[in-house]
Amino acid sequence: MTGSAEINRRMLLGAAAMAAASSAAQASGRSAAMSEDVRAAFATPKQINAGLLDVGYVELGPRRGPPVILLHGWPYDVYAFFEAGPMLAERGYRVIIPHLRGYGSTRFLSSTTMRNGQPAAVAVDTTALMDALHIERAVIAGFDWGARTANIIAALWPQRCKAMVSVSGYLIGSQAAGRTPLTPEAELQWWYQFYFATERGRLGYQQNTHDFAKLIWRTASPRWNFDDATFDRSASAFTNPDHAAVVIHNYRWRLGLAEGEAQYDEVEQRLAEAPSIGVPTITMEGDANGAPHPPPSAYAAKFTGKYAHQDIGGGIGHNLPQEAPQAFADAVVAADQLAA
Repeated sequence: MTGSAEINRRMLLGAAAMAAASSAAQASGRSAAMSEDVRAAFATPKQINAGLLDVGYVELGPRRGPPVILLHGWPYDVYAFFEAGPMLAERGYRVIIPHLRGYGSTRFLSSTTMRNGQPAAVAVDTTALMDALHIERAVIAGFDWGARTANIIAALWPQRCKAMVSVSGYLIGSQAAGRTPLTPEAELQWWYQFYFATERGRLGYQQNTHDFAKLIWRTASPRWNFDDATFDRSASAFTNPDHAAVVIHNYRWRLGLAEGEAQYDEVEQRLAEAPSIGVPTITMEGDANGAPHPPPSAYAAKFTGKYAHQDIGGGIGHNLPQEAPQAFADAVVAADQLAA
């Protein structure tokens, strides 16, 4: 190689290295800026009147992107999607993550509205939010109460649900189903539901919400080593003035110990028939879920459209989106592709 050629080669290599370094720095800068934007979005949710509620919600990603709605459960909040949400936004999705009724900055618009936690009410809240945000159809994904809500929308209003990701599968229930005794081992897993059925349980949860929720986190995800800061960040959502009332009503309603509202009777009657779900669906389960959950074989037949199930290993518990955010985000994209 001639001297001039060697010099040119070194110059090209140097230029390439500088370009790569510049590109990496720009990417790092974008990542840092995005991280700041994400933290701000979760710390100060947007608010919108939707149905009976002033809903607090996190919005990420391009406004014209395909919409994805991520729904949390009890006792969790929007931070369950703190990592999965941005992953989806980076892929071009418009990500909406609402606080359910009784959580975070979501408030009832009227002081006279019943603090109702029945599943039909939470599902109607979600479609009302979609209407308020002018979202006709979305991929809907969630866990715990959020998965049940997604199930209800997919079963009863499939035109609103493009595809679904449901952690722990098919969770539609009814008061009639709730009256059926389970095996002693299964009943033991529902200890908190029976505790909430008592006045002592109501007062106990109201007075010890923080510690009660932390206990549920530990028992539902026994191998998740979350720190106090992670829990406390979510626990602030449980200071909502209606939180305890909504939670207690939800579990008492399931046992037939509390009445719902007449406006949801028709919805509940349809749900009592355990309707099948035809929208493209991916169900997921962690290998260390300490909360009550059915085996996939018990519900696979309820999904009559395009369907797949994913078992997630590595000690993943009940709060799968927060414990395995990449797997959850990938499942949302895969469900969307099933609908293509």
